[in-house]
Amino acid sequence: MEFRMVDLITKKRDGYALTKEEIHFFIDGYVQGKIPDYQVSALLMAIVFQGMNEEETVNLTSEMLNSGDRLDLTMIKGIKVDKHSTGGVGDKTSLVLGPLVASLGAKLAKMSGRGLGHTGGTLDKMEALPGMRINLSTEEFIKQVNDIGMAIVGQTASLVPADKKLYALRDVTGTVESLPLIASSVMSKKLASGSDAILLDVKFGNGAFMKTKEDAIELAKVMVKIGRALKRDTRAIITDMEQPLGLAIGNALEVKEAIATLKGQGPKDLEDLCVYAGSVMLNEAKIVDSYEEGTKLILEAIHSGKALAKFKEFVIAQGGDVSYVDDVSKFPVAKYITPIISLSEGYLKEINALEIGEGAMKLGAGRATYDDQIDLSAGIVLNKKVGDYVREGDILCYTHTNKEDVKNVQKDIHDAFKLTKEKVQPLRVVHEYIK
Repeated sequence: MEFRMVDLITKKRDGYALTKEEIHFFIDGYVQGKIPDYQVSALLMAIVFQGMNEEETVNLTSEMLNSGDRLDLTMIKGIKVDKHSTGGVGDKTSLVLGPLVASLGAKLAKMSGRGLGHTGGTLDKMEALPGMRINLSTEEFIKQVNDIGMAIVGQTASLVPADKKLYALRDVTGTVESLPLIASSVMSKKLASGSDAILLDVKFGNGAFMKTKEDAIELAKVMVKIGRALKRDTRAIITDMEQPLGLAIGNALEVKEAIATLKGQGPKDLEDLCVYAGSVMLNEAKIVDSYEEGTKLILEAIHSGKALAKFKEFVIAQGGDVSYVDDVSKFPVAKYITPIISLSEGYLKEINALEIGEGAMKLGAGRATYDDQIDLSAGIVLNKKVGDYVREGDILCYTHTNKEDVKNVQKDIHDAFKLTKEKVQPLRVVHEYIK
């Protein structure tokens, strides 16, 4: 049967579901350059307004997944686990979680992206360690996971080309905010990466893509259903991004915090998240039968030094200078480290994560465009967290930068801390578990 793109646009505009064949026609035609951007933009906008049912969303993900190469990880022994975070401020979880689960026998084969926006992505953070290679051949990637239990590399260009084209178009046509489009984008990339089991860390709050807990739960449920429909053990945790995760925001600063956490000296919220997520991943890898058993093993791996030893193996395997792990004073340090002082007093009720993230970017820690250079030493280190009592004159945080004039940025960072007279409870980091 011959399809016409205009018929798909009007069908979706009027609220009808697209068939598997119609979705194949749209994705295949777009990747091959047969369907123009303007028609795809119109269909995307119709999807934003009319949504997609579960079957359509699974079919869209499947077609995107099959639009390019798929990584074949069958040569890796055991169950391959992967974790994906929807992104947040101070999110250095992969650098802690990877070594933790790998030190306990799980196989972590992870593909990561660059950061665009407030802070760097996992790859940028890894590059704070001199010499770290983020581009491995498929053979090297598989061998490394077999040898040491983990590898984190950049995404290859041939995986999910449909997502690259659609994502660039959504970005400039106001069609980013759509659950089926977000879910199919995330899941097509994760499924193409070849792992058997996936843990999704879906964040909510002012520093996250999903602003409310309800929206985060809805997105997580859609992604878990897609994963299950396409025969992968997919689970999700819903986590808080109303304040930055941990204390450090910025690349070298976050790597130092990840190393501290692997030594059992990290901030409580970051450790809590890694222990919870790690326990779920160990269960997915069939290494433990219960969450409690997983938690016990994870805490032992931290306090025995086993997890840190695995992190060093990972750094060495990917060409990084492991002496930085033993002596974190070797990391680059910004020229200007300035305390931000509180001008009032009360309980800290909010640290606006988005404003902190944007402040860190303006200090040099992130990219406004893909071509921007990241200053690995720049960022912010928090001195207070939600629930703390702050006196006038207390240090709220420190800014790290090599830029001369950042007075306006520092004022915005100060204003991201909101105080109240009423007592405030510390925020818990994990809110829900969806499987």
